[in-house]
Amino acid sequence: MESIIDIQKRLLPDLLEVMQKRHQILRSIRFMQPVGRRSLAQNLGLTERVLRSEVEFLKNQDLIDIKTSGMIMTEDGMQLLEKIECMMREISGINEMEHRLKSLLNLHEIVIVPGNSDESPWVKEELGRATASSMKRRLKGNTTIAVTGGSTMASVAEMLTPDLTSSETLFVPARGGIGEDVKNQANTICSKMAEHTKSRHRVLYVPDQVSKEVYKSFLKEPMIKEVLTMIKSANMVLHGIGDAITMAERRKTSEADYQKIIDGQAVGESFGYYFNEEGEVVHKVPTIGLQLEDLSHIEHVIAVAGGSSKAKAIRSYMKSAPSSTVLITDEGAAKALLKG
Repeated sequence: MESIIDIQKRLLPDLLEVMQKRHQILRSIRFMQPVGRRSLAQNLGLTERVLRSEVEFLKNQDLIDIKTSGMIMTEDGMQLLEKIECMMREISGINEMEHRLKSLLNLHEIVIVPGNSDESPWVKEELGRATASSMKRRLKGNTTIAVTGGSTMASVAEMLTPDLTSSETLFVPARGGIGEDVKNQANTICSKMAEHTKSRHRVLYVPDQVSKEVYKSFLKEPMIKEVLTMIKSANMVLHGIGDAITMAERRKTSEADYQKIIDGQAVGESFGYYFNEEGEVVHKVPTIGLQLEDLSHIEHVIAVAGGSSKAKAIRSYMKSAPSSTVLITDEGAAKALLKG
């Protein structure tokens, strides 16, 4: 038997289009508030004239309020957004996309959030919120969570709250630092996650990429050895998936290795491994911390990556990822993955 939404799609498609548009406007206001009409119109790709009539409607329904500083959500508006979230996922086809992608990538679970983080920066907040929800469902008792660096993981940290974990939860950096912006380094992100959840963290003050000789000397240091043991025994891993060339540049890769990555046609990177479109490893960086083979022994692995530009990177990495991996991504990446 067809659902009411399926019937509406056939008999009242215009109604569903209006609902989707107004839902998108409300979500954008929630993330950008207080926001002016011009900024909101640019973000949504609407003309100010079209947006003006929609804003007037939403204000008349007491879903938004207009202040001198810009538009903000009302309490009624926030409650309505929460109530219609599941229905809007079905209308927009996100539930169906999740089902198709789970089969395509052979993964345990996939969560898709609305939007494209390449186009709308606030979509990263949605990725963070979805990751927090996924973590909460899996956390039980004493848990050690290993976390990689990157802007996406930094967004996840901002979405964590004290009700997520117990004080016995320990956050540890999955890798050493790679010389990027301090706020996006794994040590900083672990500190933020612990602060926001009122739990504990440890740091790993070593570079991500070292020679074999330096690596062996680090392992002799008691404090470093202790943290590495914690990392290897983590119950959960949170990690991003990078574009190969972007990551090679961030690591200040040597000219010889950079050329190797180019010649190998690498498109994705994770844990220091560079993958081509077939999922083959074309280059491996000698790094301190979790290795790809360690993931098969970890109970919960959550990969977070969004934006249509990340589709090739996600697809290439997932061919090597453990099947227990949970992928949290956005509509932009999901649509590009399904097209590919």
